[in-house]
Amino acid sequence: MDFSDPEKLSLLSPFELKDALIQTAVQSNKLMLNAGRGNPNFLATTPRHGFFQFGLFAMAEAERSYIYMDGVGGFPKRDGIEARFEIFAKNNAGVPGIRFIEAAVSYVRDQLGMSAGDFIYEMCEAILGCNYPVPDRMLRMTERIVGNYLHKEMIGTHPFVGHFDMYAVEGGTAAMTYLFGSLKANHVIKEGDTIALGMPIFTPYIEIPHLSEFNLVELTIDAPQSNNWQYTRKELDKLLDPKVKAFFLVNPSNPPSVKIDDKTLAYIADIVKKRPDLIILTDDVYATFADNFTSLFAICPYNTILVYSFSKYFGATGWRMGVVATHKQNVIDELISKLPEKTARQLDERYSSITTAPRTIKFIDRLVADSRTVALNHTAGLSTPVQAQMSLFSLFSLMDEAGSYKAEMKRIVLRRKEALYRELGLPMPYDENSVRYYHLLDMESLAAQMHGEEFSKWLLKQLKPNEALFRLAEETGVILLPGKGFGATHPSGRVSLANLNEYDYANIGRAIRKMASEYFALFTQSKAGRVQKGGKQAKPAKPAKGAKAGK
Repeated sequence: MDFSDPEKLSLLSPFELKDALIQTAVQSNKLMLNAGRGNPNFLATTPRHGFFQFGLFAMAEAERSYIYMDGVGGFPKRDGIEARFEIFAKNNAGVPGIRFIEAAVSYVRDQLGMSAGDFIYEMCEAILGCNYPVPDRMLRMTERIVGNYLHKEMIGTHPFVGHFDMYAVEGGTAAMTYLFGSLKANHVIKEGDTIALGMPIFTPYIEIPHLSEFNLVELTIDAPQSNNWQYTRKELDKLLDPKVKAFFLVNPSNPPSVKIDDKTLAYIADIVKKRPDLIILTDDVYATFADNFTSLFAICPYNTILVYSFSKYFGATGWRMGVVATHKQNVIDELISKLPEKTARQLDERYSSITTAPRTIKFIDRLVADSRTVALNHTAGLSTPVQAQMSLFSLFSLMDEAGSYKAEMKRIVLRRKEALYRELGLPMPYDENSVRYYHLLDMESLAAQMHGEEFSKWLLKQLKPNEALFRLAEETGVILLPGKGFGATHPSGRVSLANLNEYDYANIGRAIRKMASEYFALFTQSKAGRVQKGGKQAKPAKPAKGAKAGK
Protein backbone atom coordinates (compact mmCIF):
# COMPACT_ATOMS: atom_id res chain seq x y z
CA MET A 1 0.00 0.00 0.00
CA ASP A 2 1.27 3.51 -0.88
CA PHE A 3 1.33 5.58 2.31
CA SER A 4 2.76 8.70 0.68
CA ASP A 5 -0.50 10.46 -0.32
CA PRO A 6 -2.61 11.51 2.70
CA GLU A 7 -5.51 12.68 0.51
CA LYS A 8 -5.84 9.26 -1.13
CA LEU A 9 -5.43 7.58 2.23
CA SER A 10 -8.39 9.60 3.52
CA LEU A 11 -10.62 7.46 1.30
CA LEU A 12 -9.70 4.34 3.25
CA SER A 13 -11.61 2.86 6.14
CA PRO A 14 -10.16 4.29 9.37
CA PHE A 15 -9.06 0.79 10.36
CA GLU A 16 -6.96 0.53 7.19
CA LEU A 17 -5.72 4.11 7.50
CA LYS A 18 -4.44 3.06 10.92
CA ASP A 19 -1.66 1.08 9.20
CA ALA A 20 -0.40 4.23 7.48
CA LEU A 21 -0.48 6.15 10.75
CA ILE A 22 1.40 3.36 12.51
CA GLN A 23 4.08 3.31 9.80
CA THR A 24 4.43 7.09 10.11
CA ALA A 25 4.78 6.80 13.89
CA VAL A 26 7.35 4.00 13.62
CA GLN A 27 9.46 5.99 11.15
CA SER A 28 9.47 8.93 13.56
CA ASN A 29 11.42 6.86 16.10
CA LYS A 30 9.00 8.07 18.77
CA LEU A 31 7.42 5.84 21.40
CA MET A 32 4.18 4.83 19.67
CA LEU A 33 0.94 5.42 21.60
CA ASN A 34 -1.74 3.64 19.58
CA ALA A 35 -5.06 4.96 20.85
CA GLY A 36 -6.76 4.03 17.60
CA ARG A 37 -8.09 0.50 17.78
CA GLY A 38 -10.21 -0.27 20.82
CA ASN A 39 -8.61 -3.47 22.06
CA PRO A 40 -8.75 -3.17 25.87
CA ASN A 41 -5.57 -3.67 27.89
CA PHE A 42 -7.59 -5.04 30.81
CA LEU A 43 -9.38 -8.36 31.17
CA ALA A 44 -11.50 -10.38 33.58
CA THR A 45 -9.24 -12.83 35.42
CA THR A 46 -11.66 -14.71 37.70
CA PRO A 47 -13.73 -16.41 34.95
CA ARG A 48 -10.52 -17.27 33.11
CA HIS A 49 -9.10 -18.97 36.18
CA GLY A 50 -12.41 -20.81 36.34
CA PHE A 51 -12.12 -21.89 32.73
CA PHE A 52 -8.69 -23.41 33.22
CA GLN A 53 -9.67 -25.19 36.42
CA PHE A 54 -12.80 -26.55 34.78
CA GLY A 55 -10.52 -27.67 31.97
CA LEU A 56 -8.38 -29.66 34.39
CA PHE A 57 -11.48 -31.35 35.78
CA ALA A 58 -12.65 -32.09 32.23
CA MET A 59 -9.28 -33.70 31.49
CA ALA A 60 -9.59 -35.87 34.59
CA GLU A 61 -13.02 -36.95 33.35
CA ALA A 62 -11.65 -37.80 29.89
CA GLU A 63 -8.77 -39.80 31.38
CA ARG A 64 -11.12 -42.07 33.32
CA SER A 65 -11.59 -43.97 30.04
CA TYR A 66 -8.94 -45.88 28.07
CA ILE A 67 -6.45 -45.68 30.97
CA TYR A 68 -4.67 -48.70 29.51
CA MET A 69 -3.75 -46.67 26.39
CA ASP A 70 -0.96 -44.08 26.36
CA GLY A 71 -2.17 -40.51 25.74
CA VAL A 72 -5.74 -41.51 24.92
CA GLY A 73 -8.88 -40.49 26.78
CA GLY A 74 -12.60 -40.78 26.24
CA PHE A 75 -15.74 -38.72 26.54
CA PRO A 76 -16.86 -37.60 30.00
CA LYS A 77 -19.53 -39.75 31.67
CA ARG A 78 -22.69 -38.08 32.97
CA ASP A 79 -23.38 -40.56 35.78
CA GLY A 80 -21.87 -39.39 39.06
CA ILE A 81 -20.20 -36.33 37.55
CA GLU A 82 -21.55 -33.91 40.16
CA ALA A 83 -20.06 -35.92 43.03
CA ARG A 84 -16.71 -36.21 41.24
CA PHE A 85 -16.71 -32.45 40.67
CA GLU A 86 -17.25 -31.82 44.38
CA ILE A 87 -14.31 -34.10 45.22
CA PHE A 88 -12.13 -32.29 42.66
CA ALA A 89 -13.06 -28.88 44.10
CA LYS A 90 -12.41 -30.02 47.67
CA ASN A 91 -9.02 -31.47 46.75
CA ASN A 92 -8.02 -28.19 45.09
CA ALA A 93 -9.47 -25.75 47.60
CA GLY A 94 -7.61 -22.45 47.63
CA VAL A 95 -6.42 -22.72 44.01
CA PRO A 96 -7.45 -19.60 41.99
CA GLY A 97 -10.63 -20.33 40.04
CA ILE A 98 -11.85 -23.24 42.20
CA ARG A 99 -14.05 -21.12 44.45
CA PHE A 100 -15.51 -19.45 41.37
CA ILE A 101 -16.50 -22.67 39.58
CA GLU A 102 -17.97 -24.06 42.80
CA ALA A 103 -20.05 -20.90 43.09
CA ALA A 104 -20.99 -21.11 39.40
CA VAL A 105 -22.34 -24.64 39.78
CA SER A 106 -24.25 -23.56 42.89
CA TYR A 107 -25.70 -20.52 41.11
CA VAL A 108 -26.82 -22.59 38.12
CA ARG A 109 -28.59 -25.02 40.44
CA ASP A 110 -29.96 -22.70 43.12
CA GLN A 111 -30.69 -19.47 41.25
CA LEU A 112 -31.33 -20.56 37.66
CA GLY A 113 -33.10 -23.81 38.58
CA MET A 114 -31.01 -25.94 36.22
CA SER A 115 -29.40 -29.32 36.78
CA ALA A 116 -25.92 -28.92 38.25
CA GLY A 117 -24.86 -32.29 36.85
CA ASP A 118 -26.07 -31.43 33.35
CA PHE A 119 -24.22 -28.12 33.52
CA ILE A 120 -20.96 -29.75 34.63
CA TYR A 121 -21.28 -32.36 31.90
CA GLU A 122 -21.97 -29.76 29.19
CA MET A 123 -19.02 -27.68 30.36
CA CYS A 124 -16.65 -30.65 30.34
CA GLU A 125 -17.65 -31.75 26.85
CA ALA A 126 -17.51 -28.15 25.62
CA ILE A 127 -14.06 -27.40 27.05
CA LEU A 128 -12.66 -30.66 25.68
CA GLY A 129 -14.08 -29.77 22.25
CA CYS A 130 -14.74 -33.45 21.68
CA ASN A 131 -18.11 -33.10 19.98
CA TYR A 132 -19.83 -30.94 17.40
CA PRO A 133 -21.83 -27.99 18.77
CA VAL A 134 -25.27 -29.49 19.48
CA PRO A 135 -27.63 -27.75 19.03
CA ASP A 136 -25.69 -25.94 16.34
CA ARG A 137 -27.25 -22.58 17.17
CA MET A 138 -26.02 -22.69 20.79
CA LEU A 139 -25.41 -25.27 23.50
CA ARG A 140 -28.60 -25.77 25.52
CA MET A 141 -27.50 -24.72 28.99
CA THR A 142 -25.15 -22.07 27.62
CA GLU A 143 -28.07 -20.44 25.82
CA ARG A 144 -30.08 -20.26 29.05
CA ILE A 145 -27.15 -18.87 31.05
CA VAL A 146 -26.18 -16.27 28.45
CA GLY A 147 -29.87 -15.43 28.06
CA ASN A 148 -30.02 -14.56 31.77
CA TYR A 149 -26.89 -12.43 31.41
CA LEU A 150 -28.34 -10.51 28.45
CA HIS A 151 -31.61 -10.03 30.28
CA LYS A 152 -29.73 -8.52 33.22
CA GLU A 153 -27.54 -6.21 31.13
CA MET A 154 -29.78 -5.31 28.16
CA ILE A 155 -33.28 -5.42 29.63
CA GLY A 156 -32.81 -4.97 33.36
CA THR A 157 -36.04 -4.09 35.13
CA HIS A 158 -37.86 -3.00 31.96
CA PRO A 159 -41.08 -4.97 31.43
CA PHE A 160 -40.41 -7.73 28.90
CA VAL A 161 -42.97 -10.26 27.75
CA GLY A 162 -41.98 -13.58 26.20
CA HIS A 163 -38.62 -15.16 25.43
CA PHE A 164 -35.83 -14.76 22.92
CA ASP A 165 -33.64 -17.10 20.87
CA MET A 166 -29.88 -16.72 20.48
CA TYR A 167 -27.18 -17.75 18.05
CA ALA A 168 -23.60 -17.87 19.38
CA VAL A 169 -21.25 -16.37 16.77
CA GLU A 170 -17.59 -15.48 16.28
CA GLY A 171 -17.90 -11.98 17.74
CA GLY A 172 -19.93 -8.97 16.67
CA THR A 173 -18.20 -8.84 13.29
CA ALA A 174 -19.44 -12.32 12.39
CA ALA A 175 -22.91 -11.29 13.54
CA MET A 176 -22.86 -8.37 11.10
CA THR A 177 -21.60 -10.53 8.25
CA TYR A 178 -24.19 -13.25 8.80
CA LEU A 179 -27.07 -10.83 9.30
CA PHE A 180 -26.46 -8.82 6.14
CA GLY A 181 -26.15 -12.03 4.15
CA SER A 182 -29.21 -13.74 5.60
CA LEU A 183 -31.46 -10.68 5.40
CA LYS A 184 -30.68 -10.52 1.70
CA ALA A 185 -30.88 -14.29 1.10
CA ASN A 186 -34.38 -14.30 2.60
CA HIS A 187 -35.52 -11.28 0.58
CA VAL A 188 -36.13 -9.23 3.70
CA ILE A 189 -33.74 -6.57 2.36
CA LYS A 190 -33.23 -6.42 -1.40
CA GLU A 191 -30.83 -4.63 -3.73
CA GLY A 192 -31.83 -0.98 -4.00
CA ASP A 193 -33.65 -0.94 -0.65
CA THR A 194 -33.04 1.92 1.76
CA ILE A 195 -31.59 1.30 5.20
CA ALA A 196 -31.09 3.97 7.84
CA LEU A 197 -27.81 4.23 9.77
CA GLY A 198 -27.60 5.95 13.14
CA MET A 199 -24.56 8.24 12.80
CA PRO A 200 -21.81 8.23 13.99
CA ILE A 201 -21.47 4.47 13.74
CA PHE A 202 -18.92 1.63 13.57
CA THR A 203 -17.43 2.01 10.09
CA PRO A 204 -18.34 -1.43 8.60
CA TYR A 205 -22.04 -0.56 8.92
CA ILE A 206 -21.33 2.28 6.48
CA GLU A 207 -19.15 0.21 4.15
CA ILE A 208 -20.97 -3.14 3.85
CA PRO A 209 -24.19 -1.81 2.23
CA HIS A 210 -22.13 -0.38 -0.65
CA LEU A 211 -20.67 -3.75 -1.62
CA SER A 212 -21.83 -5.11 -4.95
CA GLU A 213 -23.59 -8.09 -3.36
CA PHE A 214 -25.90 -5.71 -1.46
CA ASN A 215 -26.14 -2.36 -3.28
CA LEU A 216 -28.28 -0.79 -0.58
CA VAL A 217 -29.18 2.88 -0.31
CA GLU A 218 -28.06 4.51 2.94
CA LEU A 219 -30.05 7.13 4.81
CA THR A 220 -28.27 8.84 7.70
CA ILE A 221 -29.96 9.45 11.04
CA ASP A 222 -27.65 11.93 12.73
CA ALA A 223 -26.97 12.22 16.44
CA PRO A 224 -25.12 15.57 16.48
CA GLN A 225 -22.67 16.64 19.14
CA SER A 226 -24.76 19.78 19.59
CA ASN A 227 -27.55 17.50 20.88
CA ASN A 228 -25.22 15.58 23.22
CA TRP A 229 -24.90 12.80 20.62
CA GLN A 230 -28.63 12.02 20.86
CA TYR A 231 -30.76 11.53 17.74
CA THR A 232 -33.02 14.51 17.14
CA ARG A 233 -36.74 14.02 16.53
CA LYS A 234 -36.37 15.57 13.10
CA GLU A 235 -33.77 12.98 12.15
CA LEU A 236 -35.73 10.06 13.64
CA ASP A 237 -38.84 11.14 11.74
CA LYS A 238 -37.03 9.99 8.59
CA LEU A 239 -37.84 6.45 9.77
CA LEU A 240 -41.54 7.12 9.14
CA ASP A 241 -40.89 6.86 5.40
CA PRO A 242 -42.08 3.36 4.39
CA LYS A 243 -39.21 3.00 1.92
CA VAL A 244 -36.83 2.70 4.91
CA LYS A 245 -36.67 -1.05 5.52
CA ALA A 246 -34.31 -1.14 8.50
CA PHE A 247 -32.55 1.03 11.05
CA PHE A 248 -29.04 -0.03 12.12
CA LEU A 249 -27.38 1.60 15.12
CA VAL A 250 -24.70 1.13 17.76
CA ASN A 251 -25.81 1.85 21.33
CA PRO A 252 -23.84 3.20 23.19
CA SER A 253 -22.48 4.86 20.09
CA ASN A 254 -19.09 4.36 18.47
CA PRO A 255 -17.09 6.59 18.69
CA PRO A 256 -18.92 9.08 20.97
CA SER A 257 -19.67 6.29 23.51
CA VAL A 258 -23.00 7.77 24.54
CA LYS A 259 -26.07 5.66 25.27
CA ILE A 260 -29.49 6.62 23.94
CA ASP A 261 -31.40 8.50 26.64
CA ASP A 262 -34.82 7.43 27.89
CA LYS A 263 -36.66 10.23 26.06
CA THR A 264 -35.17 9.22 22.71
CA LEU A 265 -35.84 5.52 23.34
CA ALA A 266 -39.49 6.35 23.97
CA TYR A 267 -39.68 8.40 20.76
CA ILE A 268 -38.21 5.54 18.72
CA ALA A 269 -40.82 3.24 20.29
CA ASP A 270 -43.54 5.66 19.15
CA ILE A 271 -42.15 5.57 15.62
CA VAL A 272 -42.18 1.77 15.63
CA LYS A 273 -45.87 1.83 16.56
CA LYS A 274 -46.44 3.81 13.36
CA ARG A 275 -43.97 1.64 11.41
CA PRO A 276 -44.67 -1.91 12.67
CA ASP A 277 -42.78 -3.35 9.68
CA LEU A 278 -39.52 -1.53 10.52
CA ILE A 279 -36.53 -3.76 11.32
CA ILE A 280 -34.09 -2.47 13.94
CA LEU A 281 -30.59 -3.85 14.45
CA THR A 282 -28.97 -2.62 17.65
CA ASP A 283 -25.29 -3.39 18.29
CA ASP A 284 -24.90 -3.05 22.06
CA VAL A 285 -21.30 -4.16 22.59
CA TYR A 286 -20.50 -1.22 24.91
CA ALA A 287 -23.72 -1.46 26.93
CA THR A 288 -22.06 -3.20 29.86
CA PHE A 289 -19.96 -0.09 30.56
CA ALA A 290 -23.17 1.82 31.33
CA ASP A 291 -25.30 1.89 34.43
CA ASN A 292 -29.01 1.10 34.15
CA PHE A 293 -28.75 0.45 30.42
CA THR A 294 -31.92 -0.28 28.48
CA SER A 295 -31.58 -1.67 24.96
CA LEU A 296 -33.96 -1.06 22.10
CA PHE A 297 -34.29 -4.84 22.22
CA ALA A 298 -36.12 -4.31 25.53
CA ILE A 299 -38.21 -1.41 24.25
CA CYS A 300 -39.16 -2.84 20.83
CA PRO A 301 -38.48 -6.62 21.06
CA TYR A 302 -40.77 -7.59 18.19
CA ASN A 303 -38.88 -5.37 15.74
CA THR A 304 -35.32 -5.58 17.05
CA ILE A 305 -32.32 -7.81 16.40
CA LEU A 306 -29.77 -7.61 19.21
CA VAL A 307 -26.05 -8.01 18.55
CA TYR A 308 -23.73 -8.32 21.54
CA SER A 309 -20.04 -9.15 21.84
CA PHE A 310 -18.16 -10.17 25.00
CA SER A 311 -14.92 -8.80 23.57
CA LYS A 312 -14.62 -5.36 25.18
CA TYR A 313 -16.13 -5.78 28.65
CA PHE A 314 -14.23 -8.97 29.47
CA GLY A 315 -11.08 -8.16 27.48
CA ALA A 316 -11.75 -11.05 25.11
CA THR A 317 -11.24 -9.79 21.55
CA GLY A 318 -9.15 -12.86 20.74
CA TRP A 319 -11.92 -15.26 21.77
CA ARG A 320 -14.21 -14.03 18.93
CA MET A 321 -17.28 -14.37 21.12
CA GLY A 322 -20.71 -12.87 20.52
CA VAL A 323 -24.43 -13.54 20.14
CA VAL A 324 -27.36 -12.58 17.96
CA ALA A 325 -30.74 -12.52 19.71
CA THR A 326 -34.28 -12.27 18.33
CA HIS A 327 -37.61 -12.47 20.11
CA LYS A 328 -39.46 -15.72 19.53
CA GLN A 329 -42.16 -13.63 17.82
CA ASN A 330 -40.56 -11.08 15.52
CA VAL A 331 -41.19 -8.93 12.50
CA ILE A 332 -38.63 -10.71 10.29
CA ASP A 333 -40.40 -14.05 10.56
CA GLU A 334 -43.65 -12.26 9.73
CA LEU A 335 -42.14 -10.54 6.69
CA ILE A 336 -40.77 -13.87 5.42
CA SER A 337 -44.19 -15.50 5.87
CA LYS A 338 -45.74 -12.80 3.66
CA LEU A 339 -43.31 -13.13 0.74
CA PRO A 340 -44.87 -13.76 -2.69
CA GLU A 341 -45.46 -17.43 -3.47
CA LYS A 342 -42.81 -17.50 -6.19
CA THR A 343 -40.18 -16.16 -3.76
CA ALA A 344 -41.35 -18.51 -1.02
CA ARG A 345 -40.87 -21.50 -3.35
CA GLN A 346 -37.32 -20.32 -4.11
CA LEU A 347 -36.61 -20.27 -0.38
CA ASP A 348 -38.24 -23.70 0.00
CA GLU A 349 -35.66 -25.01 -2.44
CA ARG A 350 -32.82 -23.15 -0.68
CA TYR A 351 -33.52 -24.84 2.65
CA SER A 352 -34.94 -28.16 1.42
CA SER A 353 -31.71 -30.03 2.18
CA ILE A 354 -32.00 -29.34 5.91
CA THR A 355 -35.73 -29.78 6.55
CA THR A 356 -38.88 -31.21 5.00
CA ALA A 357 -40.85 -28.14 6.12
CA PRO A 358 -38.70 -25.14 5.09
CA ARG A 359 -41.46 -22.58 5.63
CA THR A 360 -41.46 -23.30 9.35
CA ILE A 361 -37.80 -22.37 9.84
CA LYS A 362 -37.35 -19.28 12.01
CA PHE A 363 -35.14 -16.49 10.72
CA ILE A 364 -32.53 -17.12 13.43
CA ASP A 365 -32.22 -20.76 12.30
CA ARG A 366 -31.98 -19.62 8.68
CA LEU A 367 -29.18 -17.35 9.90
CA VAL A 368 -27.33 -20.41 11.25
CA ALA A 369 -27.78 -22.30 7.99
CA ASP A 370 -26.82 -19.32 5.82
CA SER A 371 -23.65 -18.82 7.88
CA ARG A 372 -22.51 -22.18 6.53
CA THR A 373 -23.92 -21.75 3.00
CA VAL A 374 -26.87 -24.00 3.99
CA ALA A 375 -25.22 -27.16 2.70
CA LEU A 376 -22.82 -27.16 5.65
CA ASN A 377 -25.52 -26.51 8.22
CA HIS A 378 -24.71 -29.82 9.92
CA THR A 379 -21.29 -28.44 10.92
CA ALA A 380 -22.50 -24.99 11.97
CA GLY A 381 -22.01 -23.58 15.42
CA LEU A 382 -19.47 -21.66 17.47
CA SER A 383 -16.48 -23.56 18.87
CA THR A 384 -17.59 -25.27 22.08
CA PRO A 385 -14.61 -24.17 24.22
CA VAL A 386 -15.53 -20.59 23.30
CA GLN A 387 -19.10 -21.22 24.38
CA ALA A 388 -17.83 -22.63 27.69
CA GLN A 389 -15.86 -19.45 28.39
CA MET A 390 -18.91 -17.44 27.34
CA SER A 391 -20.96 -19.25 30.02
CA LEU A 392 -18.35 -18.50 32.67
CA PHE A 393 -18.15 -14.81 31.68
CA SER A 394 -21.94 -14.63 31.94
CA LEU A 395 -22.04 -16.37 35.32
CA PHE A 396 -19.27 -14.11 36.60
CA SER A 397 -21.44 -11.08 35.84
CA LEU A 398 -24.65 -12.67 37.13
CA MET A 399 -23.04 -13.58 40.45
CA ASP A 400 -21.49 -10.12 40.87
CA GLU A 401 -24.63 -8.65 42.39
CA ALA A 402 -22.71 -5.76 43.96
CA GLY A 403 -21.46 -4.70 40.51
CA SER A 404 -17.83 -4.62 41.62
CA TYR A 405 -16.35 -5.58 38.25
CA LYS A 406 -18.48 -3.04 36.38
CA ALA A 407 -17.42 -0.31 38.81
CA GLU A 408 -13.75 -1.14 38.16
CA MET A 409 -14.23 -1.05 34.37
CA LYS A 410 -15.98 2.31 34.56
CA ARG A 411 -13.30 3.69 36.89
CA ILE A 412 -10.49 2.67 34.51
CA VAL A 413 -11.85 4.53 31.48
CA LEU A 414 -12.97 7.55 33.53
CA ARG A 415 -9.52 8.12 34.98
CA ARG A 416 -7.95 7.88 31.52
CA LYS A 417 -10.33 10.48 30.15
CA GLU A 418 -9.59 12.74 33.10
CA ALA A 419 -5.85 12.41 32.42
CA LEU A 420 -6.39 13.28 28.74
CA TYR A 421 -8.29 16.47 29.52
CA ARG A 422 -6.00 17.45 32.36
CA GLU A 423 -3.10 17.73 29.88
CA LEU A 424 -5.28 19.29 27.19
CA GLY A 425 -5.78 22.02 29.78
CA LEU A 426 -9.55 21.91 29.29
CA PRO A 427 -12.50 20.98 31.47
CA MET A 428 -13.62 17.41 30.84
CA PRO A 429 -17.11 17.38 29.32
CA TYR A 430 -19.67 15.61 31.48
CA ASP A 431 -22.61 13.64 30.10
CA GLU A 432 -24.64 11.34 32.30
CA ASN A 433 -25.15 9.04 29.29
CA SER A 434 -21.45 8.75 28.42
CA VAL A 435 -19.79 5.36 28.94
CA ARG A 436 -16.31 6.67 27.98
CA TYR A 437 -14.98 3.63 26.16
CA TYR A 438 -14.08 5.90 23.24
CA HIS A 439 -13.99 9.64 22.93
CA LEU A 440 -14.29 11.84 19.85
CA LEU A 441 -11.92 14.80 19.93
CA ASP A 442 -13.56 17.47 17.80
CA MET A 443 -10.76 19.54 16.29
CA GLU A 444 -12.89 22.65 15.77
CA SER A 445 -14.18 22.60 19.34
CA LEU A 446 -10.76 21.93 20.91
CA ALA A 447 -9.10 24.72 18.92
CA ALA A 448 -11.84 27.18 19.88
CA GLN A 449 -11.59 26.30 23.57
CA MET A 450 -7.80 26.65 23.53
CA HIS A 451 -7.33 29.79 21.41
CA GLY A 452 -10.70 31.19 20.35
CA GLU A 453 -13.24 30.90 17.54
CA GLU A 454 -11.23 32.93 15.03
CA PHE A 455 -8.24 30.62 15.37
CA SER A 456 -10.48 27.56 15.11
CA LYS A 457 -11.93 28.70 11.78
CA TRP A 458 -8.48 29.59 10.47
CA LEU A 459 -7.05 26.22 11.45
CA LEU A 460 -9.75 24.22 9.66
CA LYS A 461 -8.92 26.07 6.43
CA GLN A 462 -5.22 25.22 6.74
CA LEU A 463 -5.43 21.48 7.29
CA LYS A 464 -5.86 18.86 4.57
CA PRO A 465 -7.85 15.68 5.35
CA ASN A 466 -6.23 13.79 8.22
CA GLU A 467 -3.21 16.11 8.22
CA ALA A 468 -3.44 16.67 11.96
CA LEU A 469 -3.58 12.90 12.56
CA PHE A 470 -0.48 12.31 10.44
CA ARG A 471 1.39 15.16 12.15
CA LEU A 472 0.55 13.66 15.53
CA ALA A 473 1.78 10.27 14.39
CA GLU A 474 4.96 11.66 12.87
CA GLU A 475 5.98 14.05 15.63
CA THR A 476 4.66 12.35 18.76
CA GLY A 477 3.93 8.72 17.87
CA VAL A 478 0.25 9.20 18.83
CA ILE A 479 -2.25 7.20 16.73
CA LEU A 480 -5.88 8.38 16.54
CA LEU A 481 -8.49 7.33 13.98
CA PRO A 482 -10.39 9.89 11.86
CA GLY A 483 -13.90 10.58 13.09
CA LYS A 484 -15.06 11.08 9.50
CA GLY A 485 -14.71 7.35 8.87
CA PHE A 486 -17.38 6.74 11.51
CA GLY A 487 -19.80 9.25 10.03
CA ALA A 488 -18.82 12.22 12.20
CA THR A 489 -19.55 15.51 10.44
CA HIS A 490 -16.71 17.59 11.92
CA PRO A 491 -12.92 17.06 11.61
CA SER A 492 -12.10 14.88 14.58
CA GLY A 493 -10.04 12.02 15.96
CA ARG A 494 -11.31 8.96 17.77
CA VAL A 495 -9.32 8.07 20.85
CA SER A 496 -9.85 4.73 22.52
CA LEU A 497 -9.75 5.04 26.29
CA ALA A 498 -9.37 1.29 26.68
CA ASN A 499 -6.02 0.26 25.33
CA LEU A 500 -3.31 2.44 26.93
CA ASN A 501 -2.26 3.34 30.47
CA GLU A 502 -3.33 6.48 32.28
CA TYR A 503 -0.02 8.30 31.81
CA ASP A 504 -0.20 7.59 28.07
CA TYR A 505 -3.44 9.55 27.80
CA ALA A 506 -1.76 12.41 29.66
CA ASN A 507 0.98 12.33 26.99
CA ILE A 508 -1.63 12.31 24.21
CA GLY A 509 -3.32 15.37 25.68
CA ARG A 510 0.04 17.11 26.02
CA ALA A 511 0.97 16.30 22.39
CA ILE A 512 -2.32 17.63 21.03
CA ARG A 513 -2.01 20.84 23.00
CA LYS A 514 1.58 21.33 21.83
CA MET A 515 0.57 20.94 18.19
CA ALA A 516 -2.32 23.40 18.64
CA SER A 517 0.10 25.91 20.20
CA GLU A 518 2.43 25.63 17.21
CA TYR A 519 -0.41 26.38 14.82
CA PHE A 520 -1.56 29.23 17.04
CA ALA A 521 1.91 30.77 16.80
CA LEU A 522 1.59 30.75 13.00
CA PHE A 523 -1.91 32.17 13.24
CA THR A 524 -0.61 35.00 15.41
CA GLN A 525 2.19 35.72 12.91
CA SER A 526 -0.27 35.81 10.01
CA LYS A 527 -2.48 38.28 11.86
CA ALA A 528 0.54 40.44 12.69
CA GLY A 529 1.00 41.44 9.06
CA ARG A 530 2.43 38.82 6.75
CA VAL A 531 0.74 40.37 3.73
CA GLN A 532 1.26 39.69 0.06
CA LYS A 533 0.95 42.28 -2.67
CA GLY A 534 -2.62 43.44 -3.06
CA GLY A 535 -3.19 43.28 0.68
CA LYS A 536 -4.00 39.56 0.77
CA GLN A 537 -2.76 37.52 3.65
CA ALA A 538 -0.03 35.04 2.84
CA LYS A 539 -0.80 31.46 3.61
CA PRO A 540 1.54 30.63 6.50
CA ALA A 541 3.91 27.71 6.34
CA LYS A 542 3.09 24.62 8.30
CA PRO A 543 4.90 24.25 11.62
CA ALA A 544 8.30 22.70 11.07
CA LYS A 545 8.88 19.24 12.39
CA GLY A 546 9.68 19.55 16.05
CA ALA A 547 8.91 23.28 16.11
CA LYS A 548 8.56 24.79 19.53
CA ALA A 549 5.23 26.22 20.56
CA GLY A 550 4.88 29.99 20.41
CA LYS A 551 4.67 31.72 23.79
